[in-house]
Amino acid sequence: MKSRMLYFTFLILYSTFSATAQYDPEKIDKKAITFYDRAMELAEAAKYKEAVASLNEAIRRDERYIDAYLSLAGVYGELKDYTQSVSFYEKAISMDSAYTAESLLPYAINLAGKGNFEKALQTINSLLAKPDLHPTTKKAAEYRQRSFQFAINYAKTHTGNYLFAPQNMGDAVNTSESEYFPTMPVDGKLLVYTRRLNGMNEDFFASEKTGTAWAKSVRLPGNINTQQNEGAQNISSDGEWLVFTGCNRPDGAGSCDIYISYKTPDGWSPAFNLGSNINTDQWESQPCLSPDKRDLYFSSRRFGGLGGSDLYVSHLLPSGKWGKPENLGPGINTTGDEYSPFIHADNQTLYFNSNSLQGYGGDDLFITRKSADGKWGKPENLGYPINTIANEGTLFIGADAKTAYYASDRGDSKGGLDIYSFEMREDARPARTIWVKGKVFDKKTTAGLPSSVELIDLATKQTVSKVQTDETGNYLLTLPVGKDYVFNVARKGYLFYSGNYSLKTKAPDSTYQKDIPLQPIEVDASIVLRNIFFDTKKYEVKPESTIELDRVVQLLKDNPTVKIQIEGHTDNVGTAADNQKLSTARAISVTNYLVVNGIKGDRFVAKGFGASKPVADNKTEEGRAQNRRTELKITAK
Repeated sequence: MKSRMLYFTFLILYSTFSATAQYDPEKIDKKAITFYDRAMELAEAAKYKEAVASLNEAIRRDERYIDAYLSLAGVYGELKDYTQSVSFYEKAISMDSAYTAESLLPYAINLAGKGNFEKALQTINSLLAKPDLHPTTKKAAEYRQRSFQFAINYAKTHTGNYLFAPQNMGDAVNTSESEYFPTMPVDGKLLVYTRRLNGMNEDFFASEKTGTAWAKSVRLPGNINTQQNEGAQNISSDGEWLVFTGCNRPDGAGSCDIYISYKTPDGWSPAFNLGSNINTDQWESQPCLSPDKRDLYFSSRRFGGLGGSDLYVSHLLPSGKWGKPENLGPGINTTGDEYSPFIHADNQTLYFNSNSLQGYGGDDLFITRKSADGKWGKPENLGYPINTIANEGTLFIGADAKTAYYASDRGDSKGGLDIYSFEMREDARPARTIWVKGKVFDKKTTAGLPSSVELIDLATKQTVSKVQTDETGNYLLTLPVGKDYVFNVARKGYLFYSGNYSLKTKAPDSTYQKDIPLQPIEVDASIVLRNIFFDTKKYEVKPESTIELDRVVQLLKDNPTVKIQIEGHTDNVGTAADNQKLSTARAISVTNYLVVNGIKGDRFVAKGFGASKPVADNKTEEGRAQNRRTELKITAK
């Protein structure tokens, strides 16, 4: 798991420009110095609020105590109270600008913490203009100069009235311990996260949502939590798998490995190490499953990467094992660290953290989108105020594409890191999705059938999602809205199912129920080939029909003794003779495709029926559309 770096700005040495100082530390009240020294001990122990009290007492005893003002500003910076921090820096600088010259660096950083990047840049430029600047200070100032300039440029190109208002998720979720790594199934009714207990042991907890309220969180049931650390988890969209990070375990390959647990009637199963394809003797962590559970994204420091920790993806093989991971490449990974990948339910929008891509001065959150050709676009910084001068934590966005969850130690934290929710800025949101769920079953017996369910983008012919149903045939898919899909279901010994579904007009965040009957391969069994298309009054198959035609070819290759009849049907518009001729020609066009793709002619016949076998009323356009169809019928097994 990623450690959080702290910047003890109040410990910076202020000696470079003190030669012309008016302030003399030797003249400070001795009792004030005692309180100051005590404050430094408290600050070193991260007891910042107690340090504030001690520093205020030092200043009360001697109002000339510039070092106390500077350190008080630094402590408030650690508390992320940037307004107070800036105020005390300005007080100290006004008292002696020479003595406090190098405090311009932490002063500028805290100005940026307030979001005042213009003044922060002016302050850094003033610092860099000074002669004889210490090399370490100069290097740090130049780094901040680039960050502040980036922030100013970003603000010019991202205008709007976005209100960033994170809401603490309250006592049901957050405690005086640290809570982080929020994640949930696609229905948004269960929040699963990591909690660090007693500052050491990490376990998984969950809170259920009833209406708009979150119930008191409890440990995940079953055998997933152990005496060892479990963290950095991700639950699958259907809520059935949980992948996570386990470190220094007896069955581990390296320092930290990726594990998986499965939901059972008795709770979560004991964890299984994902094996040598995923885990090495190096560091692997922060896994995230794609919504169809076919891809596993994670961060790794394995040899052969581009820098520190890189992002990788592994694809699930037909054998059920995970394939060799692929580095996401130099478009995303850098010489620094990339970590905490999160792939949204739309399966095309990826969020992650980086400390090397240009940002605001800490570990920032980035977004990249997958194009139609499967390549990732250039990462974009999520911008201020989502990203700040501090290190940003992991991000999760719900299926509604706008409600985001993350962990932070904001001012209203109940202790350490708490989980917050906020509304994501519109231009940084993923695609909105719909949920498609249902059951695959045997048409004759109604028994559920474990099957492969695949959805293909009708326009691009790219597979958008492919999942395996559970043992009882149930499935869940999430899909981007605004597209039309080919819906395919296949199982050995059965005719494939294929449906063409126009989901462009479906409302986002809605649930689309589709139960699918499969017919056993037997004589007289038939299916409608819903994704074979013709232009009006034409018989040539359109290019988008190849997805369906290839299914027919594969069916015949998988079942070499099967013979079929391809039947063409029309509506009743036009003459009976013309309809008969057109339906026959269309059936022949389909069988011609089979021949071209290696199917022998003695295994099929083409037959047209015109409008003689309607399946719906020809009085309506909807009915006529159903009657215009191509069917496949088994004639011999």
